[in-house]
Amino acid sequence: MSLADAMLRRRSWPAVTDAAPTHDQLVPLVEAAASVADHASLRPWRLIELRGHARVRLGAALVEATGLEGAAAEKLAAKPLRAPLLIAVVSCHKPSIKVPDWEQDAVAAGVGHVLSALLDDAGWGVMWRTGHQTRTEPVSRMHELTPSETLLGWLYIGGKTDRILPPRRPFDASEVLSEL
Repeated sequence: MSLADAMLRRRSWPAVTDAAPTHDQLVPLVEAAASVADHASLRPWRLIELRGHARVRLGAALVEATGLEGAAAEKLAAKPLRAPLLIAVVSCHKPSIKVPDWEQDAVAAGVGHVLSALLDDAGWGVMWRTGHQTRTEPVSRMHELTPSETLLGWLYIGGKTDRILPPRRPFDASEVLSEL
C-alpha cells in the first residue's frame, strides 16, 4: 500500500480496546517518525508514555487545572483512562538563531502526526487529543516538563474495535491549494 493510500485509509479511533503496543514495539515507529523535516536537526521534541497509574495521575492533574468538583471532576479524571496507552507529545524549545520556537513546535507536531499514522498502519487505534488543560501548570508538573518544554497533546492508543467508522468526508484540495 502506498503512503497516500495509508493516509486516505487512516481514521481517528475515539474508542479503543485494552490492547496496546509495548515499549519495544513503539521504538521502531518512533525511529521512523523522527524522519520528519527538522531544520538544523535540533530534534526539538520528546515523547512520554503514560500507562497504568500515570493515566490516573494525569486525570488528577486535569481536575486540579480546572478546579472542578463532584461528578464533573470524576468525568474529567476518567478521560485519560479511555485508552491503555497515552503518548504525550512534547515540544522542547532549543536555543537557535535559525529556528524559531514556532518551527520547533511544528517539528514536534509533525512527529506526533507521523507517529499516529505509523501506529494506525501497524493496526492500532489512535486519536490525538488536546484540551484547555494541556498547557496548564498542574498538567506540565505531572509530566515533569522543564520551562523550555510545551505539551502539545496526547496520542490515545489501543486496539481497534469492531466498530465501523463513518466514511471520510469528501475533501476538495482546490479549496486549500492555490498557485501564484
